[in-house]
Parts: sequence; structure tokens; C-alpha cells
Amino acid sequence: MAIEVFNRYENKYLLNGDTFRKLRNRLYEYMELDEYNKQHETYTIANLYYDTPDDYLIRTSLSKPKYKEKLRLRAYGVPDADTKVYAEIKKKVAGLVNKRRSALILNEAYSFLQTGVLPVPQLYHNCQVLHEIAYVLNTHDLQPAVYLAYDRTAFFAIGQHDLRISFDHNIRTRRYDLKLEAGDYGNPLLEENQWLMEIKSVQSIPVWLCGLLSEYEVYPISFSKYGTEYMRTLENNRLGDIYRFIPVKPVLPLNTAVNA
Repeated sequence: MAIEVFNRYENKYLLNGDTFRKLRNRLYEYMELDEYNKQHETYTIANLYYDTPDDYLIRTSLSKPKYKEKLRLRAYGVPDADTKVYAEIKKKVAGLVNKRRSALILNEAYSFLQTGVLPVPQLYHNCQVLHEIAYVLNTHDLQPAVYLAYDRTAFFAIGQHDLRISFDHNIRTRRYDLKLEAGDYGNPLLEENQWLMEIKSVQSIPVWLCGLLSEYEVYPISFSKYGTEYMRTLENNRLGDIYRFIPVKPVLPLNTAVNA
């Protein structure tokens, strides 16, 4: 059974392509590839984030409170109507990330997230998590807000799963066609040669990993995929408003006299 409850600390780093390749190659000494990556160099994760019409969840998250939460629907690749997907609620309390999720069939998930009405229990459901998500749905007026996908390479510590390192590339987003089955496409969030690395650990990271980060001069940053997309959308909208309301000086015929 897939892990459905996660409690861990997460640190994020932005890498260029050269640093990514060097660091990834060193990780083979200490870690093993995720099961998905044993057959493919990368695998695609697609997310549909839910928020209020006034973007309350992401605005609250960006204000860096001690407690924040996000709700998303996640698929691996482009799903069909009968594909298993995951409804996830992600909370962060004083730096500790708690992620809880339940499997659902895609159409079943859409109905649940739209109405807040719990589906008929199935063996693949985590009913406790679904009740928690239903509470959030009935507390906030949530709707699909943004599609966000990326290609991932991930590693687990050999013999244990309390240390995980992932590299995300080709992060793309859109605010239209907000259906997971609508296709895997969108506008790029990062530059082409950038990778987002995330270190996820239950405890402090091991000494060998600290050594690698120091050797390649890799430093943690504050970064949120959804948050970055939201800020970029605000900026684009602001610029659009500026251009829309700049007064246009009328073009007069060359021989027209303008009275003072």
C-alpha cells in the first residue's frame, strides 16, 4: 500500500543543470532511485491546486504564518476518467510538513472536491483523510485554481525511506483547462536550465549530505511552486492593467493646429 501520511522537514534548493548532474551522480553512492525512476529517467507529476475565488489559501501561505495548508489533486502522468489519483491536504506547522492523502478515482475525486460530499467508502480510500478534506471543503469555498506539473527524478536513502531527495525540472503551469486529463502542458515557471531540489527528512540530514551541499556550494532557499506561480500571475495582471490604462495620445494630421 502506498504511504498516505507523511511527517517531515523539507528544504529547497535551486540548481543549474551542471550542478544537478554532478550532485545526482554522487547520490548513487548513498541512495537508490525511486521505483518510478528505475524504468524512466524522469516521471511526471501533475497537480490541480484548489483555492478560494480570492486566493485565500495561497495568500495566507505566502504571509509565512506558523500554520498553513494547501489542498491539491495529484496524478502521475495524464489520467483518464477511471485512473487512480490522490486528494492531498498539505499542512506546515512551525517548519514541520504534514501531508495526508487518499486515493480516489478521477471522476470520483472531482465530484467529492466540488460538492464536499464524501464518496461511498472503498478499499482504496483513506476515510480519515477524506473526512479531514471534507472539513476543509465545507470551511472554504474552494475551486480549481491552477494546474502545475513537473518532471521528477527522486532518490531514497538505501534501506530506509526517512530521507528523500527529489529534483524537479520543466515546471509548467496554467490557469485554464483546469482538468488533469486536459493534457500535460503549461507556461514554464523556471528557466530551462534550472532544477528545483528538495531534501525531505524526518530528522536532521546526514553528515555526508551536508558535505556534498558544501562541496557544490548549494544553499537552501524559500520557494513554493504554487506561491511563485501566484506572484507571477499578480505581476502579469498588474502590468496588464498598467498597459490597459495608459492614456493614448491622439495622432493628429500633420497640418492640424492644436489650440493652446
